[in-house]
Amino acid sequence: MSKASAEALKPVYSPLDLHSRPVAWRVGAVILGTLFLAASSYIEVPMVPVPVNMQTFAVTLIGALYGWRLGAVTVTAWLVEAALGMPVLSGGAAGAHHFVGPTAGYLFAFPLAAAIVDWLAEKGWNGNRPALAFAGMLAGNAACLAFGAAWLAVLIGAEQAIIHGVTPFLVGAVLKSALGAAVLALLARKTRAA
Repeated sequence: MSKASAEALKPVYSPLDLHSRPVAWRVGAVILGTLFLAASSYIEVPMVPVPVNMQTFAVTLIGALYGWRLGAVTVTAWLVEAALGMPVLSGGAAGAHHFVGPTAGYLFAFPLAAAIVDWLAEKGWNGNRPALAFAGMLAGNAACLAFGAAWLAVLIGAEQAIIHGVTPFLVGAVLKSALGAAVLALLARKTRAA
């Protein structure tokens, strides 16, 4: 790979600067990220067929902080842990059957949501511009809802998918996006002060 190609692949915005850290740091970041995702899964409001939890907050925050490659690796590692039976999904759920059930569309959307948020963060929708960071986080949440509802529609029909798989999550998506933007703004402020 040429130097120009390598420079083109480097993230423009990377508050944690993980891409320039040693491999051990990046492995540690992936482990911490999967633990953060698992912990966010336990903060839930049980609902049928899809529970409300803090997973999208964690996914979008990891996307914004880790960069698209490491963010995708982290979210995918967490999904692999779930498929292998580790209790890392909502409320401690685990198992490959979740990847074909009502939550499958949301789960498969998580790496995409992280990538969307990072791409937008690299374009300036980050903690240096909190309103744009909020919009970027909201875009990641919207991707999850769109993919999740599309899969849910296959199982229970489009109208029921909107009623049960989108509408109950709209307020939470706005609140989690605001919280994510606030965290990014705080980190940006600390970075500028350092």
